[in-house]
Amino acid sequence: MKVLAALSGGVDSAVAAARAVDAGHDVVGVHMALSRSRAQHRTGSRGCCSIEDASDARRAADVLGIPYYVWDLSEEFEETVVADFLSEYEAGRTPNPCVRCNEHIKFSALLDRGLALGFDAVATGHYARIVDGPGGRLELHRSLDEAKDQSYVLAVMGPERLARSLFPLGDMASKDEVRAEAAARGLSVSEKPDSYDICFVADGDTQGFLRSRLGARPGEVVDADGNVVGEHEGAYAFTVGQRKGLGLTRPAPDGRPRYVLEVDPRANQVVVGPSELLSVTELAATQTVWLAADVPATEWLHAAVQVRAHGARVPARVRRVTNGDVPEGSPAPEGNPDLDKLEVILDEPLRGLAPGQSVVVYDATRVLGQATIAVAGRGSVSAVDPADRTAVASPR
Repeated sequence: MKVLAALSGGVDSAVAAARAVDAGHDVVGVHMALSRSRAQHRTGSRGCCSIEDASDARRAADVLGIPYYVWDLSEEFEETVVADFLSEYEAGRTPNPCVRCNEHIKFSALLDRGLALGFDAVATGHYARIVDGPGGRLELHRSLDEAKDQSYVLAVMGPERLARSLFPLGDMASKDEVRAEAAARGLSVSEKPDSYDICFVADGDTQGFLRSRLGARPGEVVDADGNVVGEHEGAYAFTVGQRKGLGLTRPAPDGRPRYVLEVDPRANQVVVGPSELLSVTELAATQTVWLAADVPATEWLHAAVQVRAHGARVPARVRRVTNGDVPEGSPAPEGNPDLDKLEVILDEPLRGLAPGQSVVVYDATRVLGQATIAVAGRGSVSAVDPADRTAVASPR
């Protein structure tokens, strides 16, 4: 099989490419240049896509004896991932840019280009597994290394892209094992620090990045009763659950800490209150991508959901509601995200959930589907009949 290996310049992608070569595939390495003004070097473990990373990727390809290219995807990255990041924060939501990067860049722009050039699949260093299920169906599962699992950010890819993907690290027991294998193969990136935070905010100052792009928009910070307790320079710079950096001028009457409860972009207000008001029991999410065609998504299911990239999975009841003819595995029709909605009733409350976050549905280690949270709260967040809230099916 002709495989395009995405080489980021890190140890994971290098070992993944090496394993693809070992599997007998015809492998070509490609480094995605995603920044329009790349730095010469990374700042420690922050960021990625520097010139240093491109050089490390080239050296890895040389060691593996595979062709190597650099593809400039900076325009696509800016117009999709960065633009979505800014517009979501501007609308009072909290996006996950890694989810959007996987959706629009790694498994759309990269894969589409690869297919057009005659490649059969893309191999990446993601920690996840693709399993052959009953009837020849492909299933996306969590990696063996729970601490490094990345199935949460991959759930958006959809079944067609899943069939064109390879995740050679999914069965690795730990990151130490990956580093040891890299060292044994003579790959110089074996001890290179992992990158973290948002790759296009290399200094880690998300609020500063937002201010530089969106400008100052002064407004009020109010409590749950509407009393003004502070001021802000832009509501977009706050997210639900945030405690630090609120700039409050009036303490709470009971002296307890206050947290962001809501970001209201229309009123340009940030609403704060006590931590107990952050607890939610129900979610309504849109833009559903359902990976499990064999699971009756329109019935209430016993499942588990995850709402943060490294968060715990919690038991829940879920149901997909489609008000129209939406093919399985497809997002809602463009411009009509409410035509395909995922409803979630949590078995136990979660705190600090914000519109814009992804919710991923699991059956044990298997990913069933993914959607973007539109609203979260206590009690009904949709028009679901309270009498119709008993789960009636299990995924298997």
